[in-house]
Amino acid sequence: MPVDAALDAAREAGLDLVEVSPNAEVPVVKILDYGKLKYQEQKKKAEARKKQKTQDVKEIKMRPNIDTHDYEVKTRAMTRFFEEGDKVKVTVRFRGREMAHQDRGMVLMKRVQDQFNEVAKVEFHPKLEGRQMIMIMAPR
Repeated sequence: MPVDAALDAAREAGLDLVEVSPNAEVPVVKILDYGKLKYQEQKKKAEARKKQKTQDVKEIKMRPNIDTHDYEVKTRAMTRFFEEGDKVKVTVRFRGREMAHQDRGMVLMKRVQDQFNEVAKVEFHPKLEGRQMIMIMAPR
């Protein structure tokens, strides 16, 4: 159909002539309400954005001489974070003379690593940065 005839048909219907596929050998156009089309596209984009899950990094702070109950509370929180699909940054903070016993912090990190071996993988291995040891784990 010639362009002039298509424009006349669109004016008669009180709608717009919208180009659907400009890259085709013969350009394809439709007669429809352009404002309504834009609104529907905007709604689709918003829906796609709403369904998208961003991966957060949650932090768990421990001390090298952590007690068993405190450790269990922290690991329960880590389990919940992994179930929600978040990464977990495990931080062991050394204060004062605890710096002389960095091996205790490494043992604690290894314990966490072994406990969550099935549900999470180590993304950033334990490393001492100043007065704290850091490890990042991501859900499998």
